Order: sequence, then C-alpha cells, then structure tokens
Amino acid sequence: MTEQTTQFKPEYRSLNDIRLRKAQLRTDLTKDSNKIAGLWNELMHKPKDKNSPTQRFSGAFNVGAGVLDGLILSWKLYRMFGGKQSSGLLNKKFSLFKKKKK
Repeated sequence: MTEQTTQFKPEYRSLNDIRLRKAQLRTDLTKDSNKIAGLWNELMHKPKDKNSPTQRFSGAFNVGAGVLDGLILSWKLYRMFGGKQSSGLLNKKFSLFKKKKK
C-alpha cells in the first residue's frame, strides 16, 4: 500500500515564464510574511483594555483589599512568631492583634 505523490514541476520555456513565476512567488511570500507578522503581534502584544471607569474602580478596590489582607496576615504572623510586644495602655484594652493566652 504505497501512495504515489505527484509533484508539480513547472516547465519554463522562456525567461519571461521564469520572471512571472518569480513575481508570483514574491507576492505569495509577502502575503505570508504579513500574515505571520500580524499573528506574531497578536500573540506578543497585549491589546489595550477597554474597561469602563466602574470596572477600573472595582479592579483597584480588589487590589487594595488584597494588599490590606496581606498586610494584616503578615502582621499577625509577625506577632505570633516572636514579634515585639507593645506595652501601651490602648494596646492592652483594644488590641486587635494580641497573642492569645494558652
């Protein structure tokens, strides 16, 4: 079961035929090059976001909440694993982050 492939081999009868084929190949290469360049730009360059002001505000709020959450977590971990104990009067009554007594 062998498949026979036929390859098209153009026969050139004159220099004019060669020039026409060369011009045709050049236009094909230019089209392919433009297509590849477009696909490359689409792949490598991020399109500009067209967010509304509400979406931008919501995104900024989410980022801010994440940063605040991270700061609170890091402060709690710092205090839990040997951070400096504060001795102020307000910290004894109203401390949100004090160590729990065992």
